[in-house]
Amino acid sequence: MKNFIARLASGALLAVASGSALADELNMRVGVTEISRQVYELHMIILGICVVIGIIVFGALFWSVFNHRKSLGAEPANFHDDTRIEIAWTVIPTLILILMAIPATQVLVAMYDTGGEDMLVEVRGYQWKWQYKYLDGDYNDTYSFFSNLATPRDQITNQSVKTDNYLLEVDEPLRIPANRKVRFLVTAEDVIHAWWVPDFGIKRDAVPGMLNELWTVVPEPGVYRGQCTELCGKDHGFMPIVVEVLPEQEFDAWYASKVTSELVREESFAETLTHEQLMANGETVYGTYCASCHLVNGEGIPPAFPAIVGSAIASGPRDEHLSLVINGVAGTAMQAFGKQLDPVQLASVVHYQRHAFGNDAGDMSQPQDVMNLSNGQ
Repeated sequence: MKNFIARLASGALLAVASGSALADELNMRVGVTEISRQVYELHMIILGICVVIGIIVFGALFWSVFNHRKSLGAEPANFHDDTRIEIAWTVIPTLILILMAIPATQVLVAMYDTGGEDMLVEVRGYQWKWQYKYLDGDYNDTYSFFSNLATPRDQITNQSVKTDNYLLEVDEPLRIPANRKVRFLVTAEDVIHAWWVPDFGIKRDAVPGMLNELWTVVPEPGVYRGQCTELCGKDHGFMPIVVEVLPEQEFDAWYASKVTSELVREESFAETLTHEQLMANGETVYGTYCASCHLVNGEGIPPAFPAIVGSAIASGPRDEHLSLVINGVAGTAMQAFGKQLDPVQLASVVHYQRHAFGNDAGDMSQPQDVMNLSNGQ
């Protein structure tokens, strides 16, 4: 008997825990910012009001049906209208909507109060990656980078076990400081995307040619994940968002080192690279930016994504190949990489395509060649 009671108690505790976990999965998450908590509290208030209204309305309905059923000899009322009832069911919902609008408006005003920021970051969506630019007070780009999906290809093709962060891993996260107001300028280069980090309680559409704004202050360091929430093409599910929030001093040190390294990197554009350096760099760039369409082995998926193997482009004039990668092809899936990759990356990936997969163009592509083409020389 004691064992039975113990098992019954254990089962009850498990049911409660499972119910709580299920509620956490089904309900909106609280998040980590003040705005996210305000949004959650607003959600719970509106949900509570809707539940009370539902109980009253359906309770009255079921009571009326049960107590006025034909088997009890109930006779239908014979009237056409009642002014008092019509006034009541107009005024009461109006008052409820006004009461709901007051806290909702307060939260919306706070969400759109983007002024007084401590730092400015531009978020730009591409098919299918995110670009982040740290901007100064004059909107000059001080440091920028692309954040790409880092989930291994063998997980995507079901050749290995998927990890907990499947499709939520990137090669370089966006880093921001804790306890500082960060203002985001959100836009897109090609189609409409949407930048969403649920733990921050913020989401905004990224629309080509437009700048949408949002902001956050994250009190605690940590790693927070999100996704593009606008259907933006075949790899829509492959452009996650990862934000790493660092302690203020740690962020300042990291940012200073990145700005310095960016200046050093720009100086490298004048260097002449060896075949081995170009091939090594090019293989990395190809795997990150090209392999999703043209495949790792360069065979492509014709006709939308032509093969690199034996390609007339890869064996033709080098400058035409460089121009194709820099400017893209209008009306096709071939996007322009001139704004996405630096001269070293562009020269390397073109050189790699012309000398990998059995191709042997027998020429060299250098960063200076890319800059000459970009400048119209």
